[in-house]
Amino acid sequence: MRVVIAEDQVLLRDGLARLLESAGHLAVAPVGDARALISQVNLNRPDLVMADIRMPPSYTDEGVRAVSTLRRAWPQLAVMMLSQVVDQELVDQMRDGAPRSFGYLLKDRVLDTEVFLDQLETVAAGGTVFDQTVVDDYLSRGRGRVGRLTDREAQVLRLVASGRSNAGIADALVISRRTVDAHLRSIFAKLGIESAAHDNQRVLAALDWLAG
Repeated sequence: MRVVIAEDQVLLRDGLARLLESAGHLAVAPVGDARALISQVNLNRPDLVMADIRMPPSYTDEGVRAVSTLRRAWPQLAVMMLSQVVDQELVDQMRDGAPRSFGYLLKDRVLDTEVFLDQLETVAAGGTVFDQTVVDDYLSRGRGRVGRLTDREAQVLRLVASGRSNAGIADALVISRRTVDAHLRSIFAKLGIESAAHDNQRVLAALDWLAG
């Protein structure tokens, strides 16, 4: 997997590059600002972009605006946004404009490198990954069709939105894979998500939840 890293903190940027390369991926042209990010993505056409939300010069939303520009040009571009804080407005903005191949993680909550690498691969494969803090905030609101879910189904959907596989969900909840499959079928039915060859039900369910 070829990845462009956009992070202004040099030590973190270099550390991410080394982590990717240790896992057999290629860190392509690590950059420190949004303008360079756009340039290098257009030049290198990576499989995934890892970008900080707040970058020079104003440290507000340069990363988000750069990624939005890139996704308009390359709708299938996989993106993992990294941040120090949860900015719900920016999460909503990116989610609405980038329903697939999108992730949002808090830097200081990435505690397991293997899980992090799995999350990157999930996003690169077309999935969605949201930090548990973001997911829990939406769950606590209990809005829309999501309010029809049982507590256990909500737990399953929380883990889906966090990027867990069915096996990972089974391990986390200490239940069987067959039980996870049954919960997912029930979730899809309650959310009105039908199976289609061109759609990913797990992605649609997670987005339905996050959209309320």
